[in-house]
Amino acid sequence: MSGSFTLHQLGPNEATRFENWLRLFGDVFEEQGTYTAAMPGRAYREELLNDKNFIALAALDKDAPEKIIGGLAAYVLPKFERERSEVYIYDLAVDAARRREGIATALIEALKPLARARGAHVIFVQADYGDDAAIALYTKLGVREEVLHFDIEVYENYSQ
Repeated sequence: MSGSFTLHQLGPNEATRFENWLRLFGDVFEEQGTYTAAMPGRAYREELLNDKNFIALAALDKDAPEKIIGGLAAYVLPKFERERSEVYIYDLAVDAARRREGIATALIEALKPLARARGAHVIFVQADYGDDAAIALYTKLGVREEVLHFDIEVYENYSQ
């Protein structure tokens, strides 16, 4: 792990840091509207960050600790067939200017003990075809499975 950043688990009373974390995802994925147009209010944010089934990690610039340079959002999925869980990495982003410093790997490594503490036996993540950097990272850290993903509409006029 590089000495140029520190890792931090977001807590419920960190409104500014949470908003900066969302901005990072918006910047990296070029989807500011998705991540910042309707940021969660205080009650929702605090409930989410207090939920043992949600994990929010941030990589902070060591020289400017309020600057978030990496982020990971994960969900703990309790299983029904056994008394165990799986952890799903929902989003993982690293500031473009800070890539190749080991930040994404460090975030995933920091997730492992948190997953174990929640009874998880595996962490899984999806990658899009064409996202060669993510595919290379996840191949280095885990076993690749070919799956199909489907979005099932909840409302009649579904739009992303």
